[in-house]
Amino acid sequence: MSVPFIQQLRVGSYILGKKLKGEARYPLVLMLEPLFQCNLACAGCGKIDYEDAILRRRVSVDQALAAADECGAPVVSIPGGEPLIHKEMPEIVRGLVDRKRFVYLCTNALLLEKKLHEYEPSVYLTFSVHLDGLRERHDESVCREGVFDVAVRAIGKALERGHRVTVNCTLFDGEDPKDVADFFDYAMELGVEAITVSPGYSYERAPRQDVFLPRSRSKELFRNIFRLGRNRNSKWRFNQSSLFLDFLAGNQSYQCTPWSSVTYNVFGWQRPCYLLVDEGYAESFADLMENTDWDAYGVGRNPKCNNCMAHCGYEGTAVEDTFRKPLHAFKVMLRGPELEAPMAPEVPLVEATAADSEPATIAVREVRG
Repeated sequence: MSVPFIQQLRVGSYILGKKLKGEARYPLVLMLEPLFQCNLACAGCGKIDYEDAILRRRVSVDQALAAADECGAPVVSIPGGEPLIHKEMPEIVRGLVDRKRFVYLCTNALLLEKKLHEYEPSVYLTFSVHLDGLRERHDESVCREGVFDVAVRAIGKALERGHRVTVNCTLFDGEDPKDVADFFDYAMELGVEAITVSPGYSYERAPRQDVFLPRSRSKELFRNIFRLGRNRNSKWRFNQSSLFLDFLAGNQSYQCTPWSSVTYNVFGWQRPCYLLVDEGYAESFADLMENTDWDAYGVGRNPKCNNCMAHCGYEGTAVEDTFRKPLHAFKVMLRGPELEAPMAPEVPLVEATAADSEPATIAVREVRG
């Protein structure tokens, strides 16, 4: 199993409780961005494109834990920036673990080996290490040589200390399916728990806009990657549901559920999701959930969303579909995504644009090729 049974049980119980209460919208994940500052300047990320005064801002321990309490999501993902720069990050993590939240601490791993002694291994804590491919591909993606080797060494040290470790991988335009499949094989050889993979979403602040995958090419890319894995009899473990992987392969006509992954950062509660940075902020979690025009976002509803296939919007949709069709989800988990049948029809676009060029992301579940 790529995800511990206790995590599956807690998340499943949380969802069942929400359904029994009749709640239609609820978060599965809190995206807690404690800072935007980073020690890398990746081509596909615009988080550091803020003035110095904002880059120096931090979400405090009290603010972080209050957001987790207010939100109640069973999973807390901590991206950035680079979270390990935050001096109070160990205290934030301890507070979340004490609350029995499943924490995915996302890191480029440049500081991980140095900081490992500050974190106790726990079933509630996972280091999610950013790797976008093998050495040459990853170092190109993060715009610095040598980062891949540092990250791989840090992964080994974290595993030696008994930590849960996953790899998060963003795929961009021009990816070679064979190179990606080789990387997935390598990640399994490293001994990580799973891979989280997604097509990259085109951040408006990103320094390069020519690296993002169009939606149609994302689906073809994932089919080709999964086909290679099946031919090799590879057993890749992904940190996401079987139906999300099926969606990436073009077999599901899903609409985004942005409320399933809510974001709190140095500006407050971000509307509507982690990826759209200029849609405003709510004063509280209740304000976010009750006063956001959720119907204004998603494929065919907002041009900014037309190419997005990212896990933060669609994993929640896939999980909801899993509850509706558990037998189908189980079959996909056993057999892997359909790779030869015609793809599911696309959600109609209200406003087609030339911006048909944005990526996707993968996660972790054991899948046969």
